[in-house]
Amino acid sequence: MERESMDFDVVIVGAGPAGLSTACRLMQLAQEKEQELMVCVVEKGSEVGAHILSGAVFEPKSLNELFPDWQEKNAPLTTKVTGDDIYLLNNESKGTKLPNFSVPKTMHNDGNYIVSMGNVCRWLAEQAEQLGVEIFPGFPAQEIIYNEDGSVGGIITGDMGLDTDGNQKDSFMPGMELRAKYTVFAEGCRGHLGKELIEKFNLDANSSPQHYGIGFKEIWDIDPENHQEGLVVHTAGWPLENDTNGGGYLYHAENNQVFVGLIVDLNYSNPHLSPFDEFQRYKHHPKISQYLKGGKRVSYGARAMAKGGFNSLPKMTMPGALLVGCDAGTINFAKIKGNHTAMKSGMLAAEAIAETLMTSEGIAEEGKQDLTVFTDKYKNSWLYEELYNTRNFGPAMHKFGTFLGGAYNTIDQNFFGGKLPFNFKDDSLDHEQLKLASEAPTINYPKPDNTLSFDKLSSVFLSNTNHEEEQPCHLKLKDTQIPITVNLAKYDEPAQRYCPAGVYEIAESGDELVINAQNCIHCKTCDIKDPTQNITWVAPEGTGGPNYPNM
Repeated sequence: MERESMDFDVVIVGAGPAGLSTACRLMQLAQEKEQELMVCVVEKGSEVGAHILSGAVFEPKSLNELFPDWQEKNAPLTTKVTGDDIYLLNNESKGTKLPNFSVPKTMHNDGNYIVSMGNVCRWLAEQAEQLGVEIFPGFPAQEIIYNEDGSVGGIITGDMGLDTDGNQKDSFMPGMELRAKYTVFAEGCRGHLGKELIEKFNLDANSSPQHYGIGFKEIWDIDPENHQEGLVVHTAGWPLENDTNGGGYLYHAENNQVFVGLIVDLNYSNPHLSPFDEFQRYKHHPKISQYLKGGKRVSYGARAMAKGGFNSLPKMTMPGALLVGCDAGTINFAKIKGNHTAMKSGMLAAEAIAETLMTSEGIAEEGKQDLTVFTDKYKNSWLYEELYNTRNFGPAMHKFGTFLGGAYNTIDQNFFGGKLPFNFKDDSLDHEQLKLASEAPTINYPKPDNTLSFDKLSSVFLSNTNHEEEQPCHLKLKDTQIPITVNLAKYDEPAQRYCPAGVYEIAESGDELVINAQNCIHCKTCDIKDPTQNITWVAPEGTGGPNYPNM
């Protein structure tokens, strides 16, 4: 197929905090050296921020470095954290507030802000465009271009106007080739191109497997009498039981709004567990419902997060390309934060590319080399130190359980700064942890009351999710029989429950997995948790998916 082609110095895939920080830093360095650099960012969402979902308590460390004058530039950081409440929820009605000394200091949020990361990314995009970056929303990166020598040469954006069988409709428009000297992949957690690169270049050869959680978030307008602007609430314990790790949060933002959510680790073993319904139960706990009662839910979303930490990081460079942010897994789960680390990884990538491309004679004509200078910069940065010092946080929880693991982490972080001479590894695979359905207890979730708890379809409605219906399904099954012959037979087909958007259901006939791809909110949980790894998520037609206004 003949495609239009455009050449850039750098192409960045994904307009999240990592990708936009890469773009901004590249252009800052180009201006400092008085050189012209051509940089573009492609974003699969309908606009920048449409697919961004994060808690979020934001640590401004990277932003201070990238834009020291961010306050004068009116960055949307206005709600300073005023207090931290951390509870251990003993059961569905009781909870114990933990004193600060018994909590890892990584959980403290002095100097941080409660923000909408969608709005922070919109602001970052404005800064990038003012610096000369070209941003193309609604253009998903669908394929990787490989040069003859095997190096990465850019990306191809998705074709538009194909029917469900892949045939061209009257509206067909072929995707474009965006060629670059260097391509930066910043797709977020479990990016489908990042996944391909990790496998092709064997980037995880010396790493533990990546581990994941699914994070839910709702925005509520609440009674002003229940609102305490700046208060951060975190919880551990109920409703998650036995070997299911995770935790909840409730952040008091501005304008009498709260952000409430639950994170469920995807290494859980009970195939009957529904993370969505665990979240709905969570909101009924008195420590949470006290703020929500009388309020109104206005937004809903969910997203997988990479939480393996330092030990699960792949090699982030390969010939002609880099992986940054959550595409690589740079989140610091000990802080429950990944935005400042994603931004820093992008800034380091920009510095490595600039150092290589910007010569005294001007912009170098070719890239292609493996940017090992990035690895040097990373290892000499605070990012490396921060991730290294929290390397045992997740593995300790998995090895010793929530309580003993939490005690170890408190001692390690508060008294030794993460420098205890141990290196715990978790080399299990999340998708291999499910027990047989016949060996696991069933879970009877209460029906939603439509006041605090809701069903999946009404929730998806609030995410403003939409896909062009006449297009190839972006949820690919390697074998259409496995969902019935293996997953249903052994695990009661857990896709019916781990998907937070009602995408998967067993047909009434019992012999087919129905895929309602129109509902997909791009969380990637199916790509991660399917026990046979039979589902592959790829980017759908441009602008498809959720349209989060201020998540």
